[in-house]
Parts: sequence; C-alpha cells; structure tokens
Amino acid sequence: MTATTRKPPRLYEAYVFDLDGTVYLGDALLPEAGATIQYLREAGKRTVFLSNNPTCRRADYAAKLTGLGLPTPPEDVLNSSLVMAHFLQERMPGATLFVVGEQPLQDELHQAGFTLSEDPNEIEAVIASFDRTFTYHKLQVAFDAIRAGARFFATNADRYCPVPGGGEPDAAAMIAAIEASTNTRVEVVVGKPSQYMAAAILQLVARPAEACIMIGDRLETDVLMGKNHGMASALTLTGATGQADLEASEIAPDYVLTNLGDLIPG
Repeated sequence: MTATTRKPPRLYEAYVFDLDGTVYLGDALLPEAGATIQYLREAGKRTVFLSNNPTCRRADYAAKLTGLGLPTPPEDVLNSSLVMAHFLQERMPGATLFVVGEQPLQDELHQAGFTLSEDPNEIEAVIASFDRTFTYHKLQVAFDAIRAGARFFATNADRYCPVPGGGEPDAAAMIAAIEASTNTRVEVVVGKPSQYMAAAILQLVARPAEACIMIGDRLETDVLMGKNHGMASALTLTGATGQADLEASEIAPDYVLTNLGDLIPG
C-alpha cells in the first residue's frame, strides 16, 4: 500500500465499476481487476458495470468482460446510450433526431422508437456523443438544426477516453465544436455524473445509495457522481487520473486505490 492509498475498511453490498481505465485498458484487464471482482462475486456482492462510452452496445461490453474471464450478462452493464434513450422517451417520445455519434448509439435510439434524420427542418433534437467518425458534414447538420430550433443534448462530456499508450478525444470535443459554432450550450448531459445516470444505476443494483460504492478513474465523473448521489466513491489511479491530478482537484474521493485489489479490506 502506497502513502496515497486509502482502502475501504469494509465490504459494500454493491460495487459499481467504470470500465475504460478502471477494469480494463484496451483489450486487457488491469492489474488485480479480475481477481478482485471474482472475490466480490463469491462474497455475494452485487457487481455491475457503468460506462459513459456509447460506442459499444451493452451486449458488446458484456461479451468483452466475459472474454476477459469475467462472465457478465448484458443486464449488468449500463451505458450512456441506454440512459439517453430513456431520457428522450420520457421527454420527447418519437422525436426526430440527428446523432453526432457512432452506429451503436444510432441503433440504440432507433430501436427506442426515434427517427433519425439529416434534414434540419425535421430534426427536433441533436444528440452529441463520442464520435470517431466526426466530420464537417455532421457539424454542419447539427449547426443548421440547432439554428432552426432543435434542442441539444449529449450522452457524456468526457474530454478523452483512455487507451493503451494515451487517449482518444471524447465527446467533449464534439460538444465544444457544436457549442462554439452555434453559440448554444448543451441543455443536458445524461452520462456520469448526472442524476439520470445515478438514478439508472441505483435502480439496476436495487440497493440504497449508502450500500453502494462507485469505483472509477475519473474525479469529475465517477467520483463526483458517487459523492453527489449518496454513494461511497473510490478513485483508481490506473486510468485518466494521476496523483498530481488528485492533489490539484477539489473533488475528494472517499478512497484512493493503486488498483482494484485495494478494494478488499485487510
């Protein structure tokens, strides 16, 4: 245990794990991740997975975890795509959307009953997301639609996604481009640390917030969501946040982990 590590003194009833930079990086489990999650499962603890990344379907995340030795049903994975679909179904059912995002998000919204269009005169809402296929054409359609009166939402606002050797620009870049060109602020971001994501994960685990711990590699999303919504919070120093970032931040996690093995008391 390093001087900066603060381990939980006990086990919680439910463990909510971020994925990228927390459980795995690229196509490999991070140190101690597999053994720790298996230990918690054998101890009868609820383990679920939560990602702001909408570029994969829940089934894809479950299949990846299963392939890495952690058998996981899709029902135990929640991502910002599904939360966005539920958010829009409650507020704009059947709306016509333009999605600045990749195919999995488009498919999720289409299956949830929404029409996708590139006609600014039809578009009722623009959805911004992590999009590695972002083009000037997409920016132009979003620009025209918002100037014609469309609403503006986003799945997440992460600045970058951790990958082996560095990172990839994430949804914050797409949001910033649309905001800058339209002089319009995004109305709602449904991913972590929002109330919408927190409510969805607490419904999934079916436990009170105080019985849950949120574990992730980002202070401004994972840790902040836990703190804002009554869950314990643990920062793992295996992804986007380093020791210097932690020391410079006003967001203070309950626990600091060198890796997921530090979740086990003793």
